[in-house]
Amino acid sequence: MAMVQQLPDDNHFVDVKPVNKKENRQQGSALYAKRVKIHPRRVKGLFRQLKWYIMAGSLTVYYLAPWIRWDRGPDAPNQAILIDFPARRFYFFFIEIWPHELYYIAGLLIMAGIGLFLTASIVGRAWCGYFCPQTVWVDLFLVVERWVEGDRNKRIRLDRAPWSLEKMFKRAAKHSIWLLIALLTGGAWVFYFADAPKFAVELVTLHAPFVAYATVGVMTLTTYVFGGLMREQVCTYMCPWPRVQGAMVDEDTMTITYRGWRGEPRAPIRTKRSAPLPEGAPEPGDCIDCNHCVVVCPMGIDIRDGQQLECISCGLCIDACNTMMAKVGRPANLIAYDTYRRDKLKAEKSEVQETHLIRPRTLVYIGLWCLVGIAMLFALATRSTIEANALRDRNPLYVQLSDGSIRNGFTLKVRNMLPREREMILSVRGLGNSGILMPDAKETDIVVPITIKADSVLSQHFFVVAGEVGAKISAKEFTFRLMDSGDGKIIETDAIFRGPAK
Repeated sequence: MAMVQQLPDDNHFVDVKPVNKKENRQQGSALYAKRVKIHPRRVKGLFRQLKWYIMAGSLTVYYLAPWIRWDRGPDAPNQAILIDFPARRFYFFFIEIWPHELYYIAGLLIMAGIGLFLTASIVGRAWCGYFCPQTVWVDLFLVVERWVEGDRNKRIRLDRAPWSLEKMFKRAAKHSIWLLIALLTGGAWVFYFADAPKFAVELVTLHAPFVAYATVGVMTLTTYVFGGLMREQVCTYMCPWPRVQGAMVDEDTMTITYRGWRGEPRAPIRTKRSAPLPEGAPEPGDCIDCNHCVVVCPMGIDIRDGQQLECISCGLCIDACNTMMAKVGRPANLIAYDTYRRDKLKAEKSEVQETHLIRPRTLVYIGLWCLVGIAMLFALATRSTIEANALRDRNPLYVQLSDGSIRNGFTLKVRNMLPREREMILSVRGLGNSGILMPDAKETDIVVPITIKADSVLSQHFFVVAGEVGAKISAKEFTFRLMDSGDGKIIETDAIFRGPAK
């Protein structure tokens, strides 16, 4: 049966049984336990305020980012953030990533992973408690649930009440708003893959491709199920990070800590205010056993049981405990961010050391993160905006003309990575008396002008004709040279000329 207790500041009873109690998990060997619904209570404080700001900021970025415009010229999309699969491009403001440059994406993912390791080694699972999309959407769904059904005690009573018109109306309203949020979430996701204003009209008028509606449907379903129905189970059973982060923390990591040396033994506030303690009885600690830290926890745990896999380090138990400590006239931070080393020294009443946030582990992570970042910045700063590659025709290897000269066919592919058209001058170097014959030309030329459209790849077939030298070689390396007639930039690509000589 659930433990029931009356809090000093309330005129009603609350259910304060921790759903995910530590000893209950240790009693059995089952890999999965049936979900018991958690009703976290509203709380005010520093960490709750921080979560509001992060939630508002992250949701604003997610929903509005596809609508930001960025002028790239007349022949390029003007959406600031766009993953263009048909054109095989990824646009991020002034950066344009081509398919052959996916190492930039890999570098960002590596930096994100190292950043998670660094964050976990310094402040534990702060990512989970504040920035994780699952946490953000669960917070948003809880706002809706409180608005429709009331705070914790009202929601508990509504769950236990028999079905009525009022209960059906509230449940229908809550789930309808959840589905609307989930639909907007899925709709916002597809806007990252097409021009948002145009694609929004196509979605509404049912002219968008089927894959778009399928994506919106999958995103809507997963957001609704994960954020509204499964909630903490996603973190406990589906997410691998709670298991991985155990290897990232050590005794100098800042984690949410219940200071048992100060709070134990627990005693209700009425005991602390009663007559002097019997002889030999221990002095009560600061914890009044109000269980306020339990009822605000979105994961349904009791932080006083120590570090637990389910804890996402959101800090709401700190806000709840500080609120109660202020009401009963006790010092704040009975629950606080602290390191295992400092907490142990305080418990032993030893000299307390300074927090060592910068230590060998974090220095390694910072060094790796900076190294990858610098490498990516260098690659981005020195990246070429034009690339060329020449492919020689394999059949025939060569053609001997009536005047004795030798002709080889080539396909030149030139990638223009700028949002403007480029005029290039093509020439041949290292092949003696040679020229270039375009398919529609009657005579060879030493240099040939070619035009490359903005943000595109030109594939041009032509012939290279070598005079007497061509008949005297079997294979000779030479170079195609391309010079931008606008800025004078020169790029070269090597090729092999084939002839009949043995």
